[in-house]
Amino acid sequence: MTQILESIDKERLAVNPLLKNKSELGQFLTPSSVAKFMASLFDKKMMPDPKILDAGAGIGSLTSAFLERLVSENLSDQASVTVVEIDEVLRSRLTTTLGLFEDKLNLQKEIITEDFIEWATNALLDENSLLRSSILRFSHAILNPPYKKIASSSRHRRVLRGVGIETVNLYSAFVALTIELMEEHGQIVAIIPRSFCNGPYFRPFRQLLLEKTAIKHMHLFDSRDKAFKDDEVLQENVIMLLERGASQTQVTVSTSRDDSFADYKENCYPFEKIVQPNDSELFIHIPTSNEPSFIERFPSVHYSLKEIGVEVSTGPVVDFRVKGHLRDMPEEGTVPLFYPNHFVGTSTEWPKVMKKPNAVFVDETMKKWLYPNGYYTVVKRFSSKEEKRRIVAGVLTPESTDYSEVGFENGLNVIHYQKQGILPEMAFGLYAYLNSTEVDKYFRVFNGHTQVNATDLRTMKYPSREKLEILGRWVMANSDKIGQEEIDQKLEEIL
Repeated sequence: MTQILESIDKERLAVNPLLKNKSELGQFLTPSSVAKFMASLFDKKMMPDPKILDAGAGIGSLTSAFLERLVSENLSDQASVTVVEIDEVLRSRLTTTLGLFEDKLNLQKEIITEDFIEWATNALLDENSLLRSSILRFSHAILNPPYKKIASSSRHRRVLRGVGIETVNLYSAFVALTIELMEEHGQIVAIIPRSFCNGPYFRPFRQLLLEKTAIKHMHLFDSRDKAFKDDEVLQENVIMLLERGASQTQVTVSTSRDDSFADYKENCYPFEKIVQPNDSELFIHIPTSNEPSFIERFPSVHYSLKEIGVEVSTGPVVDFRVKGHLRDMPEEGTVPLFYPNHFVGTSTEWPKVMKKPNAVFVDETMKKWLYPNGYYTVVKRFSSKEEKRRIVAGVLTPESTDYSEVGFENGLNVIHYQKQGILPEMAFGLYAYLNSTEVDKYFRVFNGHTQVNATDLRTMKYPSREKLEILGRWVMANSDKIGQEEIDQKLEEIL
């Protein structure tokens, strides 16, 4: 049976260059090692006579891994398979793949050639559809859904809303629809980008997932680029086992460096460590160590930004929308426009020779986007894959420029108070806190991509205002001598 999976994997590598619509459809074919691991996660007690769904089936790698396990472990001599694949190139291979199992078990198969979102939403809306019967809902689903944003004005977005699903990406749409198509205690194994775990756009999806399923298992790859190395995928992925309608108990979290699973290890965690009680944003944390988290080590770190008297907003100047106002260097009628590259440690380098502009021309339309000059803590929204840190903070001081107003570009998060500057001690205290190693580690538990949103910063916990100001005064007095080690030591001392 292993030979079947090996031949399918060779076919995956051969067909990859033939996919003309790969970018348009968000296709990433699953390596056999990942498919086999995913199939291994299903509870074997629930495997007899399975009714399997594979949405976005590709060449059938995932379904084959499921059927291979069924046969090799003698779990069932029959199965019903529904595979959905819109791409004609892949579908021709899919038929061949399923045929490899016809003499090994009683296999009923249906190949759906429609767009999965259209097919699934129609099935859920049709009161007379056979899928409305709990008998014919799916007992198992295994999927590697496409990864592509859904435009807010698109037909996909409209038809999803018609069945009560609000989401922004094809992968979360596929998983949400699959949840709706499962029978009670039906199990889903999916490999999806980890970006759904946090941020405001995926909150409705998290709510649906947590209300209708129990999270049983999550697996992370330590190396961001190894699981789909043939496709150059840099998005951090998570493999999840979900069970529809089950009671939520503890969650198994496993890790491996790559898709060989050679260094596989796992731990179990109470659900309170995965979704923190009273978290209105429903962020999903994925701890990978039994060591106490930063928040557990320091219970005094429990304040919100609002409680310490500040706010955070995304930089309001979206440069491509105000191209006519941008200036490479300051000139009459302009004010500084700050980008992430302008902030280096506690210093602000402005103006700066770089590809981005340094200034923006001010007229009535631009004025509403400006802030008065003052002390602000800024946090980069995007970190490159080369950067060691996920959170990178800087400080703007009023001495950085002699202008009365400044602009912050959209690539920055700005910590302020009612669109005014904050106390210098607070600005530098937040700078040091956010740049600490412990905070960066803690942030990675619920953030699996290179973006830091204002909502993420709003949801995080902080020391008291008093402790942040003590930290800030220390930074102001020692800024020339402070490195990472000094910040980490001082934070531990203050907390």
